[in-house]
Amino acid sequence: MKNVVVSNWSLVLAFALVLVSVAISAKEKLGLTKDILVSVARAIVQLIIIGFILKFIFHVNALWLTLASTLIIIFNASWNAYERNPNPHRKLIDSIVAEAIGTYVTLGLLIISEVIKPIPMQVIPITGMIAGNEMVAVGLCYKALNNSFHDLREPVLERLALGSDIKMASMPILRRSIKTAMQPTIDSAKTVGLVNLPGMMSGLIFAGVNPVYAIKYQIMITFMLLSATGLGAVISGYLAYKNYFNKQMQLRD
Repeated sequence: MKNVVVSNWSLVLAFALVLVSVAISAKEKLGLTKDILVSVARAIVQLIIIGFILKFIFHVNALWLTLASTLIIIFNASWNAYERNPNPHRKLIDSIVAEAIGTYVTLGLLIISEVIKPIPMQVIPITGMIAGNEMVAVGLCYKALNNSFHDLREPVLERLALGSDIKMASMPILRRSIKTAMQPTIDSAKTVGLVNLPGMMSGLIFAGVNPVYAIKYQIMITFMLLSATGLGAVISGYLAYKNYFNKQMQLRD
């Protein structure tokens, strides 16, 4: 089967799809036209730059460059998750620890089990997929924590007054937040293949790979994302809930 090649002219014509969103924003007076156009421009520039960088890294095939690339991906994902945290007492290190552990544990298991090889062509894209999905889960966990500490403030204060430590007093909130963070990945796993054909699987099929092999890779991706989002949600939750208490173990206003 012939590989799919997207021409420059095809991309120009496909820009009409962006104009659909622009038209909706204009008609409904959503005020999103500028954001849509800026996001598209940024995406094009960023993807072109990263394309040339990846081409260089794949050509050099150096371990230190691969490791540096994964660290940059993890830091960017951590920063974005940190920015989504509404808590004014948030800490960037919480996001970095959660992202790093979740990503490297999952990536390590994939390499040890020989699902992927420790080469930049495989490690870097997989790291991006892991860290990106983990970033969403961590961000959801942060938002759920903030909402729950606001809505369930009185029950937390009651548990503290009865002698519970901050972990015990926060446990219902922690469980709710971790569940909220993991739920989208679980729901996606339930419907994969029936409702949606994920990007990696569709890309492999487009490239002419036997659908059976593409399905095997997608199963691996599903396992991978469940692991990464679970680890990211748990670690970020258990680190971030402490930021809602002061040094005297009192719930902050």
